[in-house]
Amino acid sequence: MTASSDPRALRAELDSLTTEAFRPELADIDKLPTLDIARLMNGEDTSVPAAVAACLPKIAAAVDAVAERMARGGRLVYAGAGTAGRLGVLDASECPPTFNTDPAQVVGLIAGGPTAMVTSVEGAEDSAELARADLDALGLTALDTVVGVSASGRTPYAVGAVVHARALGALTIGLSCNADSALAAAAEHGIEVVVGPELLTGSTRLKSGTAQKLVLNMISTITMIRLGKTYGNLMVDVRASNDKLRARSRRIVALATGAEDAEIERALTATDGEVKNAVLAVLAGVDGPTAARLLEESGGHLRAALAAAGG
Repeated sequence: MTASSDPRALRAELDSLTTEAFRPELADIDKLPTLDIARLMNGEDTSVPAAVAACLPKIAAAVDAVAERMARGGRLVYAGAGTAGRLGVLDASECPPTFNTDPAQVVGLIAGGPTAMVTSVEGAEDSAELARADLDALGLTALDTVVGVSASGRTPYAVGAVVHARALGALTIGLSCNADSALAAAAEHGIEVVVGPELLTGSTRLKSGTAQKLVLNMISTITMIRLGKTYGNLMVDVRASNDKLRARSRRIVALATGAEDAEIERALTATDGEVKNAVLAVLAGVDGPTAARLLEESGGHLRAALAAAGG
């Protein structure tokens, strides 16, 4: 019988985790006025950025490794269960509209599949075999990156995903909120954001979830910056799929170029609404097809395309 199937062994394992620690000073929290509880929660949350800050060198090293592989055609895959899995799916799902990535380029896997986004799928997080099957269904290669996400750092699904991915030669990152975690040990890049015990004992959707969200924001955002998906701090690869984003597209071209509305409209029309192409067309004084060619030759990096155009 393994630790995960033996209730006594599992309890002992949980008792050893910082994220599961009981805080006796909060034992009467339910008796406090609502405003006092809100102040307590807010105070707890202020400690999260400092915990993330302590991990910045490791996060940066991981991001550079991810970007290098993605530049060669690799994918970024998040794998987790429960809150951790949902955060991975959330981050992945926001990359296409923000950075115009292919939906298959950044993928979120959650133990139990899409159903687990809104309801608990019993036993899914305890299955390393399920993680292997989910990765095999993607046809994982050595160019890909798998980020296992688990507050405890012991979740079999997340650890199993990292172990399997590493065996296939993929880059692996383990993101957890406990020191000396099995997940970090299994990964090439271990990131352990130790935020301490939760306000509600073991409720890792709180500080741990916030920490994971901050780190996932960094991994995807900085990777996309490295891949040329931005121009300065402008989202020049944004996909204009609704009225708000279409208005944002025009604003981005204006901020990047200083052009008047009429010129912006002409550039967007000439480039089929592609913001990055429109910026290049305006700044370099080229037509739509030339802008597309220059960007293709520069690997999608706008600054490089501008240099090639003599802009």
